[in-house]
Amino acid sequence: MNYRLLKACRLQKTDKIPIWLMRQVGRYLPEYREIRNKLDFKELCKDAKKVAELSILPVEKFDLDAAILFSDILIPLDSVGFNLEINEERGAIIKTISSKEEIRKLEQFDPENISFVYEAIGEMKRILNKKVPIIGFSGAPFTYACYLIEGRYTRDFYKTKSIMYNEEDFWNELIQKLSSITFVHLKEQVNAGADVIQIFDSWAGSLSPSDYKEYVLPYYKDLFSKISTLNVPIIYFSTSSAGLCNLFREIGAHVISVDWRIDIGEASKILGNKIGLQGNLDPSVLLSNKKKIEEKTKEILDKVGSRLGFIFNLGHGVLPETPVENVKFLVEYVHSYQSHES
Repeated sequence: MNYRLLKACRLQKTDKIPIWLMRQVGRYLPEYREIRNKLDFKELCKDAKKVAELSILPVEKFDLDAAILFSDILIPLDSVGFNLEINEERGAIIKTISSKEEIRKLEQFDPENISFVYEAIGEMKRILNKKVPIIGFSGAPFTYACYLIEGRYTRDFYKTKSIMYNEEDFWNELIQKLSSITFVHLKEQVNAGADVIQIFDSWAGSLSPSDYKEYVLPYYKDLFSKISTLNVPIIYFSTSSAGLCNLFREIGAHVISVDWRIDIGEASKILGNKIGLQGNLDPSVLLSNKKKIEEKTKEILDKVGSRLGFIFNLGHGVLPETPVENVKFLVEYVHSYQSHES
């Protein structure tokens, strides 16, 4: 197996800087668009062989250092009746939770009902034959809660915060049950063959540091402690959350993944040398020319230097308009980079 990613997660020296990309399976790939023209998103997610085929495709095309499962963070919630709809223009939309009684629906989560996710990982494992590690993933409890309360992305998440501030019992029960789902879902993925897991906390950046510390961090410490018993590296990712970076050190992840809104050198200083760092090229840079891609990528790599535990990634997912040749160029450039500190 190409162990670069796993070594970086464990703060070990690597021969080259490992790189993988969020949404490396996506609409920028003609092969993906061809399949999506034939299959509805949820139909595709339930086709384990097609999912495995798509998940492996970028590794074969670009020499990436990991294959990430193609799926959606909301699949577990969809399976207990909070129906997921993927709208190409508006993103993910999900049925909202309307009462404390509805929280009980979360107790019905049974991984058998989404066995196609775990079957896809098994199929990926078989085809890859240890070529690169497989990344499994889940949403984080706070982000799950936002989706269940708001129904979709909003600018300020005021409904979520109102419940968080005013209905302590509701909030506690909701986050605890979502934490349970997160753990079970990740456990099944690891059992199926995932070598690394990434937890997407897409909306944590909507919180102030004091609110994150009071309403989220205690639950995450417990959850990540349980996840650590699965004995695989844990990557935690959030967007628009530069002000929370110092708190991320406390959750128990092996690697913190940051977006482009924080200077990578500053993030490295905040996290210190005992936690890995992943990031953080603005995905829009891949819409530019190769000279600009090289310039912006080198800027990040120079700031990181010879830091142990660094994984190159975008600050969010590959944009649909991204030219395929630019992704190839980025991967090759990162692998060819030699730090002046080496």
